[in-house]
Amino acid sequence: LRSRTALTQPETMRRACWGKSADDAGVTSSETMAPTSSEPKNSRFTQQELPAWRPILTPAWVAGVLFCIGALFIPLGVVCKMASDSVVEVRYRYDNDAACSAGFFPTPKEQLAQMSTNGSGTTCEVTIPVPKEMKAPIFVYYELDNFYQNHRRYVKSRSDTQLAGGTAADDFCSPQLDRNSAGVEGAVISERINPCGLIAWSFFNDTYAIAVDGAPVVIDEKGIAWKSDVEYKFGSYAPSHFNDDPATRGGGTIQGTVQQDEHFIVWMRTAALSTFRKLWGVLRSDIPAGAVVTVQVANRYNTYKFNGAKHVVLSTTSWLGGKNDFLGIAYLTVGALCIALSLVFITLAIYPPRRQGDINELSWNK
Repeated sequence: LRSRTALTQPETMRRACWGKSADDAGVTSSETMAPTSSEPKNSRFTQQELPAWRPILTPAWVAGVLFCIGALFIPLGVVCKMASDSVVEVRYRYDNDAACSAGFFPTPKEQLAQMSTNGSGTTCEVTIPVPKEMKAPIFVYYELDNFYQNHRRYVKSRSDTQLAGGTAADDFCSPQLDRNSAGVEGAVISERINPCGLIAWSFFNDTYAIAVDGAPVVIDEKGIAWKSDVEYKFGSYAPSHFNDDPATRGGGTIQGTVQQDEHFIVWMRTAALSTFRKLWGVLRSDIPAGAVVTVQVANRYNTYKFNGAKHVVLSTTSWLGGKNDFLGIAYLTVGALCIALSLVFITLAIYPPRRQGDINELSWNK
């Protein structure tokens, strides 16, 4: 027997850690709560005792891995390079052609300011020789240089709600949110631009007509935009107060509704670099080798103001896409580098031989 005042050592420690006992608190043991613990479950997973594979990077093992990577990359590079070389592409810069640039600025004042008042531009013909046969479909692109569609202020200047058919417009469209026009008795009327924003306002408006050996060829201008953009991002509504004033216009006008003009939808998908191409149309007939392609250009878009350049491009495609040598050259370069490094590791492992784990090779033992 023991008295209540004489507590044993285990009970004293228990009371110090968990407070009063159930008897002292006047409650039964069923009403007490078990102490919680943050200790993880004692298993091989929680205690991080699972077996693991820890490879030893010997020179021979590393050389073998590098050789396998090189043996895989070099054939891939050859295939990608051959696919790129199979693409036939011709391009021509026409903005600096004398037939296209002459008369773009009709007056000396416009020439000095590099700004055209009425924006009518010029009409010219350029000739592009075709060295190899071009199999349909042949894609027609326009290419712009020194045009920074990736500028942050430019990219943000649009209203996706308005483009989708909503009436509201975002403040991001500023400074091309509203247009001021003269009303009666000199009053200034503010008109909401729809679609608003710098991207829409600077819509590319050069046009092309193509003939092969003097015979006109139809350019298919449908299906050039992403299907998701046409169906979900652009509404079927007519534009209003949009580039209809020659004195204040920034680019071209929209033909039909916003959803119907796929050239406009293509333009609204901004490019990541200052030199970019955008699809204009598709030729559905072949062009034989040695043919002469004549392109009639309506040169309206003013790139002279910012020292830009305009090209018209005709290109076929391969299973890998358009002409781009970078992927094939990258595979070949990395593959050759891996093969060379594998030979270096093999040479170091054999001449002179070195015993694995030899502590005499440590720098402080030499």
